[in-house]
Parts: sequence; structure tokens; C-alpha cells
Amino acid sequence: QVQLVESGGGLVQPGGSLRLSCAASGSIFSIDEMGWYRQAPGNQRDLVARITRDNASTYPDSVKGRFTISRDNANNMVYLQMNSLQPDDTAVYYCHAYVSRADQPLYFRQYWGQGTQVTVSS
Repeated sequence: QVQLVESGGGLVQPGGSLRLSCAASGSIFSIDEMGWYRQAPGNQRDLVARITRDNASTYPDSVKGRFTISRDNANNMVYLQMNSLQPDDTAVYYCHAYVSRADQPLYFRQYWGQGTQVTVSS
């Protein structure tokens, strides 16, 4: 099996920064696109950032210029640096990846982490 485990969430004041990490583990053959999504209570889960294996990244306008996604292919990690955080950024943040397993190396499945809470409040 494959697991994604996030870390780094917490409580931060407006204007502050946090860095989220996500570690992929298990019977991994290859990881394609990785990304971060977030979901606030009563809202749908929205894209925050995504990055290809070749490090091409995409952001929605709501976080562009404040958030930066990066990845470490050698260690199956993806990171989200969040700066200038605002109360509207409060949500559960989920790691996402398209992963192929060793037993089916050409078939990519979607995997999600369990989520990490980010709260921006004074």
C-alpha cells in the first residue's frame, strides 16, 4: 500500500508563516504530480498548489505570490511554504499525489493524506 502523511500544521497569527511537509511511503514505483488542497468547514476541497515531477508548479490566484510548493523526488516528499497567512487560509490541508505501485508500475492511482489543520488567528 501507499500512504501520504502530512505534518507542520498549527496555529499562526495573521501575517505569519508555516511550512507543511508530506511524506509518501509504501510500495512506490513512481510519483507523478503532487499537490496540496484545502477544505474549510462547509466548503469544497480546493486546489492550493500542484507540482509536476519536472517541478512545473501551478497556483490559484488566492495564494499566488504567498505560497510555494516544492518536492524532493529522491525522498518522495512534497512541501508547501505558506507566507503572509490570513484568516481566510484557515482550513484542513491535504496532500495529494498520483502514485504507481511496484506491482503495477504503469498504473497511477490518486492518494490523499489524512489532512493537517492550519488555523490563522490572532
